[in-house]
Amino acid sequence: MDIESSPFSPGVPVPFEFFVGRNGEVEHLRGLAQASAGQTRLKIAFISGERGIGKSSIADVVRILLDREHNIVGCHTLLGGVNALDEMMKKILNELVNESIKTPWHQTIRNFVDNKIKKVGAFGLSLELNLGDDEISSITEHFVTNMTGLLEALNRHAKGLLLILDDINGLASSTQFAHWLKSTVDKFALAKSPIPLCIFIVGLEERRQEMIANNPSIARIFDIVDISRWSDAEAREFYERAFDSTKARIETEQLNRLVSFTGGHPVLAHEIGHAIWRAAPTLELDEEAVSDGIFDAADVVGTKWIEPQIFRGIQNDTYRSILRKLADKRRLLFTRKEIIDNLGLSNGELNVLDSFLKRMRQLGALTTTQNRGEYKFPNFLYSLYFLIESTRAKRSA
Repeated sequence: MDIESSPFSPGVPVPFEFFVGRNGEVEHLRGLAQASAGQTRLKIAFISGERGIGKSSIADVVRILLDREHNIVGCHTLLGGVNALDEMMKKILNELVNESIKTPWHQTIRNFVDNKIKKVGAFGLSLELNLGDDEISSITEHFVTNMTGLLEALNRHAKGLLLILDDINGLASSTQFAHWLKSTVDKFALAKSPIPLCIFIVGLEERRQEMIANNPSIARIFDIVDISRWSDAEAREFYERAFDSTKARIETEQLNRLVSFTGGHPVLAHEIGHAIWRAAPTLELDEEAVSDGIFDAADVVGTKWIEPQIFRGIQNDTYRSILRKLADKRRLLFTRKEIIDNLGLSNGELNVLDSFLKRMRQLGALTTTQNRGEYKFPNFLYSLYFLIESTRAKRSA
């Protein structure tokens, strides 16, 4: 079918209308921002969770709800590749300027940056700051003073401001960023002016630990909100809502297959749904279209995540051989004893089995269960990709 009409959006935050579940986390984050506006004090949350779990989506949904229902305005800044404070500040200000277009507070933002804005893009539909490096550095250095002035000016239009700092991989390892953040929190705490500002920092738990390593005092400033996987009911609701929006039809049995392969990961749901949309000739999503889509999605996910994160971390040919033998069994769950008894491992493979299992856990290729000596693939899609890779390896041989 036409890809442009696909209700799925791999690689980007889920559209508001397709967001499901997470009610507790949404209310927690919304409550923080409301408390910030009501108490006029700074609040900071760290939104954590594994890759592809929907951290960015939940942050953006809360931003939209706050704007619609509580008159708290905000901007969502993606900081991928940013590793310097001034570069971060410029991105935040650019996002604020563009987010304010067609809002009552646009002129307030323009005044804040002294109207140093230029139109960019083919039709001049987006704006970009025309500030010099020294001016950006000054705003960064005097962030608390400048932000206090902005919040006072915004008070005529909104109850508070939400800043979402997303994808902080480059910044988290920066000692400068950790010290700046801690200093900012301390200065806001001492400020006498109202500070209805809430900050959401979005990232992996490893990034928070990096920040703490650079400044141990960082540990106590965050309200931590950890995002868990979808339940089967939530995954089913997502697919139903997406397909219903396009009048597509799918049988319960095939829908259950999608849920099982999703494994609670929103990012996998979008990849699977999008792949099925490409594979299906009509809005009748039959078994063939679903099967083709699942295989295509496994290949896409393997290329995007498994190859860079796992296979590149397995340079040992013996490890790769064991992994392929596991995949050939087409099982999601297995014990160490079953591996030894049923896989037909060579003596060399048996000698490195325990170190193999340890390395696979480190890379996220395998996880453990509550039962001692029991392992499983993170989800069916990973298992399927390992099987595809194993088949390719055999053909090449």
